[in-house]
Amino acid sequence: MKFSTKEDLEIPIDDVFHMLSDFDGFERAILRHGADVTRTDKMGVAGVGASWTARATVRGKKREFVVKLVEFDRPNQMLFDVKTKNMTATFLVELVAMSRTRTRMRVELDVRPQTLSARLLMQSAKLARNTLNRRYKTRIAHFATDLEERYKKGLRTANA
Repeated sequence: MKFSTKEDLEIPIDDVFHMLSDFDGFERAILRHGADVTRTDKMGVAGVGASWTARATVRGKKREFVVKLVEFDRPNQMLFDVKTKNMTATFLVELVAMSRTRTRMRVELDVRPQTLSARLLMQSAKLARNTLNRRYKTRIAHFATDLEERYKKGLRTANA
């Protein structure tokens, strides 16, 4: 099942990519939301090969995720492979400069079942596809708004 949406940001492409590749910041945010996340590579910088394990409660069950950064094309895109016990997914973030100060961000999530029980879950999710798609688009829109607010706040701080 694939979800895709795009948002236009009033932020230069290099700044958007920099904010999206702040993996330490995302790790802290995940921890604040009650999940556990651990970086498993020894790189220390953003790039192909970065990897994490995460544990979070999803649909009432504690689940473990293994995430690996498989493409890192600054400032155009990042592609992540996500694996769980029953499913695999790819998560793509693609950026296109619309002007010097405007960037289009496309975010795509493609989830694939790996077991019979996961296939049954995906069938029921397909029945709720419109609702799930709407939630996905709303979350990405909120995330884009947060990025713009952080960028504007950073500009005010830098100009002060």
